[in-house]
Amino acid sequence: MSFRITETMAGRHTAVDGGKDQPFAFEVTWGPRQLRDWANPLSERFLWNELAGRVRADGLFDWTPCTGSLSLDYARGRVVYTFDAEVAGRPVRFHGEKVNIRPWNLAFSHTTCFGTLVDLESGRLLSRVVVSFRLRDLPRFAASLRWGRG
Repeated sequence: MSFRITETMAGRHTAVDGGKDQPFAFEVTWGPRQLRDWANPLSERFLWNELAGRVRADGLFDWTPCTGSLSLDYARGRVVYTFDAEVAGRPVRFHGEKVNIRPWNLAFSHTTCFGTLVDLESGRLLSRVVVSFRLRDLPRFAASLRWGRG
């Protein structure tokens, strides 16, 4: 048994080369291949998900395919997104985290993601990112849930 769900997050990024604050967004579909392993705290894939979708960073690149992972690391109070894309023949990586997740602050901590965009070949930081899950997108997010056989 498995599931897939599509999440959209949007916000702003600021290029470290002195660029102005510009829109940044990603739309990714994520979920486990095996729900049994995903829900087992003794599994190395506990609450870990593959993801695939698309990302855009205005001023740097338009919508581009991406692949990576999403880890629901609630024991450490965080959710971690890591995904790669190819931009103008160069690999870039987005690494973002929803942090300080606690039951009393879910409306902020579980909707706001702080991240970076890095050129993987050089290791150079390209941009700092803050994106949010908009609560108005919750019905579309919930409707995207699909169950499968793995």
